[in-house]
Amino acid sequence: GLTNALGCVVADLRQDFANIYAYARWSDDLADESGGDATAVLTDWRQGLDRCFAGRPDHPVFVALARTVTRHRLAIEPFADLLDAFLQDQWCHRYADRGALLAYCRRSANPVGRLVLALADCRDTERVALSDAICTGLQLINFWQDIRRDRRAGRIYLPAADMQRHGVDETMLDADRADPRLAALVREEVAWARSFFDRGGPLTRTAPRVLRPAIGLFLAGGRGIAAAIERGRFDTLSRRPTLT
Repeated sequence: GLTNALGCVVADLRQDFANIYAYARWSDDLADESGGDATAVLTDWRQGLDRCFAGRPDHPVFVALARTVTRHRLAIEPFADLLDAFLQDQWCHRYADRGALLAYCRRSANPVGRLVLALADCRDTERVALSDAICTGLQLINFWQDIRRDRRAGRIYLPAADMQRHGVDETMLDADRADPRLAALVREEVAWARSFFDRGGPLTRTAPRVLRPAIGLFLAGGRGIAAAIERGRFDTLSRRPTLT
């Protein structure tokens, strides 16, 4: 999402967008491409983040990020929250209910939106809440898009309580196509994600003007994936829904 949004951002902020994206991308890659438990490498990266905010960046990503942090007076918390979520992925592979999943989204997704708003010095509670809703919706719809991919990585983001209510067990996620019970569950989860898009939608009108095109792109992308899942009859096992 941040990659595509760069083209919608005015030149004055584009490099700052890119610096935040580089941090998020590098952190995500450390978590997913370490070839095993990434706890140690993520812990070292977290120490690098501390050095960055202490004025001693020692990695190219942090050298670039330090300029953005200073220019926009960014706090360390959103960056640290992202790393906490990546660390959680190393040991937490199942979620008991929606509340547990939302707690994860608050650290894995919402910090990105808060950082984007902060680039335009937008930090008021109301608009941050709208951003949180959009980001949570984006994270959820990504989960429902990638059920097969996550399963192969040993992770299931479908809440266990929802699975039980629909009569879905983990073995159904290994099939070539979705069982009707799984499709019914995904239909419900997509509606849940869309409710967050609806809740956060006003941000496209109330955010600082410089950010509205990018936020609109984020929201349109999420809605587009939801529509693609629906067109596929909520079967994301046989074919991963994507956008052009």
